[in-house]
Amino acid sequence: MPTSTETIELSIVMPCLNEAETLAVCVDKARGYLERSGVVGEVVIADNGSTDGSQDIARAHGARVVDVPAKGYGSALMGGIEAARGEFVIMGDADDSYDFSKLDPFVERLRAGDQLVMGNRFRGGIADGAMPPLHKYLGNPVLSWIGRVLFRSPIKDFHCGLRGFNRQAILDLHLQTTGMEFASEVVVKSTLGGLRVSEVPTTLDKDGRSRPPHLRSWRDGWRHLRFLLIFSPRWLFLIPGAVAFFVGLIGTVFLAFGPLSFDGFGLDVSSQVYLAALTVVGYQAILFAILTKIYAQHEGFNIPRSRNFDRLEKRISLESGALVGLALFLVGLIIAIWQFSAWAAAGFGALDPWSTLRTAVLAALFLMLGSQTIMAGMFLGALKVGLRKQ
Repeated sequence: MPTSTETIELSIVMPCLNEAETLAVCVDKARGYLERSGVVGEVVIADNGSTDGSQDIARAHGARVVDVPAKGYGSALMGGIEAARGEFVIMGDADDSYDFSKLDPFVERLRAGDQLVMGNRFRGGIADGAMPPLHKYLGNPVLSWIGRVLFRSPIKDFHCGLRGFNRQAILDLHLQTTGMEFASEVVVKSTLGGLRVSEVPTTLDKDGRSRPPHLRSWRDGWRHLRFLLIFSPRWLFLIPGAVAFFVGLIGTVFLAFGPLSFDGFGLDVSSQVYLAALTVVGYQAILFAILTKIYAQHEGFNIPRSRNFDRLEKRISLESGALVGLALFLVGLIIAIWQFSAWAAAGFGALDPWSTLRTAVLAALFLMLGSQTIMAGMFLGALKVGLRKQ
């Protein structure tokens, strides 16, 4: 153990919830690495309410125990990271699936200036039975691919439990998730925050526990996917919304002039109504994506900046939103007035229901789009009101 006068370089942090079967060997491997390598460090066990004596085992083998009452994998790890005293932290599960005696590649990259060093189990090797086929061939590869696409991250194994990082750099990200999605949050926010990120090969062995793991495949996989999508409004809202908006708007306008016929099928008023609804939904998604990104930047969240979006943000305001919304509303109102005038000219008698409805759908669409734009502009004005932070 380091003396009180020594500066601790490395804290090895393990989350723990009833890991009595494997905790001792993990702590011994970690302490053995520190002694062999000469790295001044400590082993921290972030205990999440164990009832099997894990705390006593950890202390008996030379680890420091930090009690973390808030439940969840992410909560336990954040408790351990906050309590760590080292400049660097290497975290890993306490189930003996990762070898804490072989941490040299992580320490080398951290000393070289990397702020997040991820292990890659697919490069280092996965022992037989160490990872369920569902995770190995579907869950981890697909979720990691989605993460790379959405956030342009270089990491190919998003969910490796063995990773090292600069402690202060990670604390500065203000991580929030409490469950298994914490693994994704670390990678996503590190990438978006501009941290130096790298990967090193590591191995995954079959864990030494006789009980089932805490991980629940479908539940935790969905939580990871949900986090990735919510943290990327461009792909979740903006792009699908833009596609829906333009497809719906073009279809609605064309059908206002009459039915469309294609080989074997045709589109008429009922299709126009659905296309108008698609237009409104798509437009709402676009507005939501823009407003959420402005809000995130206004609140200082670590999200990617874009020069095109920055220029757009400077141009849109309560006033510009109101003007654009008023213009759209007036288009709908003019169409409605024209239709009413035509009805008056016919003596308010019966009109052709199909042609009347086509025009009415188009008018209603522009009235709704205008109203949405005006209200979005008002909400944007509220977002940009300068408030003194407490």
